[in-house]
Amino acid sequence: MIGIAVAVGACSKGSDSISFNLDANGNALGGYDAVAYFAVNNAVKDNPKYEYVWKGAKWFFASEENMKKFQTDPEAYTPQYGGYCSYALSEGYTANGDPEAWKVVDGKLYLNYSPKVKEKWEQDQDTRIDKGNQNWQGFKTKKPEHKS
Repeated sequence: MIGIAVAVGACSKGSDSISFNLDANGNALGGYDAVAYFAVNNAVKDNPKYEYVWKGAKWFFASEENMKKFQTDPEAYTPQYGGYCSYALSEGYTANGDPEAWKVVDGKLYLNYSPKVKEKWEQDQDTRIDKGNQNWQGFKTKKPEHKS
């Protein structure tokens, strides 16, 4: 799981109050390749050789090709809710997202706190996404409670 949540860089267009969930080193997705979730339908650890800084976060990739895809359209690959747990967002708070507890829904990447929490989220996924989206918008003006 991603260790420490660090508030750096806006995650949403036009918002400075919502941030990416970063580890202690400022890495997004705990060093996993954001493009690989879409390209190979798998959570793939990075190659430290391919690093790109976007919106104050360090993004790493398994290949130069994936890094270039990200550079072309980063918002297409970044996780929803800044990489925080999707279940937590649907409940009105934030928690760290686990890069190995993920799912792509309608072309968007969602992380959850753990595989067990992901299963719970999937039981009512569409409603949870709707609630998460509403809460995420609200967090632009009001900082959410964070639970580890």
